Amino acid sequence: MGRVSGLVPSRFLTLLAHLVVVITLFWSRDSNIQACLPLRFTPEEYDKQDIHPLPLCRLVAALSVTLGLFAVELAGFLSGVSMFNSTQSLISIGAHCSASVALSFFIFERWECTMYCALPAVTEMTLFVTVFGLKKKPF
Repeated sequence: MGRVSGLVPSRFLTLLAHLVVVITLFWSRDSNIQACLPLRFTPEEYDKQDIHPLPLCRLVAALSVTLGLFAVELAGFLSGVSMFNSTQSLISIGAHCSASVALSFFIFERWECTMYCALPAVTEMTLFVTVFGLKKKPF
């Protein structure tokens, strides 16, 4: 049981670290949007890259989807569905830790707009549906 109990706080901390980095990216997205545009751009091009929903790689849309998936994962974690599942915890810790580092570089190095990975939220939704929808015990 000692192995699982060490994963729970680690998972919670990596979730919160990733959430803080995403919120920081919302506040400082101006330089990243400019990195996605040519050297000379119009205000319409800037607005299109910032808030226009199509295609899905627009920054505000991608960050909004990220926050929605955070809500799904935090709901599954805090409800206890996957809190003590060591497989889900290891996937979540690895994905959120690497995403926190990558998004930190994304902010500080002004990388171009990219797509975000939804692996932790997808596995969390699978567990959530399995436990509550099918009334089965998790792994």
